[in-house]
Amino acid sequence: MDFAWLEVTTLAERPDRMPLITTFDDPTVAPFLYQDPVSAALFPALVQRHPQYTLLAVERGTGAPAGMLCTLPFTAGEDGELPGGGYDAVLLSAAADALAGTTGPQVSALFATVRPQLRGRGVSGHLLALARRNAAALGHPALFAPVRPTHKHLQPLMPLARYVARRRADGTAEDPWLRVHERAGGRFVAVAPHSMTITAPLERWRAWTGLPFDAPGPVVVAGGLGPVVCDPERDLATYVEANAWYRHDL
Repeated sequence: MDFAWLEVTTLAERPDRMPLITTFDDPTVAPFLYQDPVSAALFPALVQRHPQYTLLAVERGTGAPAGMLCTLPFTAGEDGELPGGGYDAVLLSAAADALAGTTGPQVSALFATVRPQLRGRGVSGHLLALARRNAAALGHPALFAPVRPTHKHLQPLMPLARYVARRRADGTAEDPWLRVHERAGGRFVAVAPHSMTITAPLERWRAWTGLPFDAPGPVVVAGGLGPVVCDPERDLATYVEANAWYRHDL
């Protein structure tokens, strides 16, 4: 596939493009998914601290932002054990490394997006291939990723490990984003059971979802990979999202 119409650079190569990382508004993403406090507090500053780890694609000629794939260095657990906290845990680890004045030995892909009008043209797979190459050039033997499956929200009550195991007739992953990772050479290694946690008062959940949140227990919400647990007695509801750890040997 020809991607000559795209120019892809790291933010270290083009620091003037740093402001573009906030321009990828996606109307298909549920509003509550932007409310992860760990991500809100740490993600922008860590991307700026490690600009060589973020790839940004723009359209040649117009300079319009086309897609982005952010990775970050982090420190895994003992013996390289991947954290059950997935996305949030990588951010917290990268922040702890930054406070200690070090850079973690592992690298994880954390966020990938393509402008909605450009989807279906292979851009996400192209960015993933370039992220693998970039991680190798930065000295990493493997690229990890707590992958958020694209279509898991259509099966919110299905355990993630069972969802990952779903295959098409040709043996490839049923989920399109998992399929991109596997075709690029990634392999599923574990579930990150609490990759993202969002807790907020019920009034905010009602505003985000349009649902009443007036009874205790799980509530299926549009865009969620799993249900939100409502606790009217405490006036809180909590969403805990599982992601799928993939490993790309480079």
